[in-house]
Amino acid sequence: MTLHLLTTIAQGIGLTLYVTGASLLFGGIIGLALVGAVRSPVPAIRTLATLYINLIRVIPPITWLFLIYFGLPQYALRLSTIQAAIIGFSLIAAAFMAEIYRSGLLSIPEGQREAAHALGLGTIDTITHVITPQAFRVALPAIATYGIGLLKDSALASTIGVHEITYYAQQSAKQTHQGLLSFITAGALYIIISLIVALICRRIDLTLRRKIGVA
Repeated sequence: MTLHLLTTIAQGIGLTLYVTGASLLFGGIIGLALVGAVRSPVPAIRTLATLYINLIRVIPPITWLFLIYFGLPQYALRLSTIQAAIIGFSLIAAAFMAEIYRSGLLSIPEGQREAAHALGLGTIDTITHVITPQAFRVALPAIATYGIGLLKDSALASTIGVHEITYYAQQSAKQTHQGLLSFITAGALYIIISLIVALICRRIDLTLRRKIGVA
């Protein structure tokens, strides 16, 4: 029974990783645009970007999921459960990733930019080869931490019917009346995945440290 329970709940691993990975990817891309907007010289753009970041972060993720999945159909925009989950988590991730990027950029001393320009590097080359690698290495632990948090938040997608880990744990609990064991199994799967993600990010961090010569 325990093995059957494990295999049943493990069916949700694929969608859990898919929703988490896609949301982190799209959120990371949108976050780049947001951090650019926050640093824009145009006050209106800065204000709108800051308002978006603050608004997204103060409203619970489950509220955004419900607004997107149950609210948008009223305006003839019907999304699948997976689409709604990815859009919702991507919009949320964008706000958090923008703040992570901003912290990474602020950690780079202004002297780095001045030295790059003194060596004849243009703005694009400075950003690409000097600022970005260092800012990414600084931001990587925070990105990994947020990614693991997003992995756990993906459990909320079960509330709109996404067949991820928690969804299968709920179904197993109803069918077998072994609620405690079902959710312990789901928790163990989240822990294992989180540890794997943390180890991968740690490996990437060590590689980046060697490449840019940071101890």
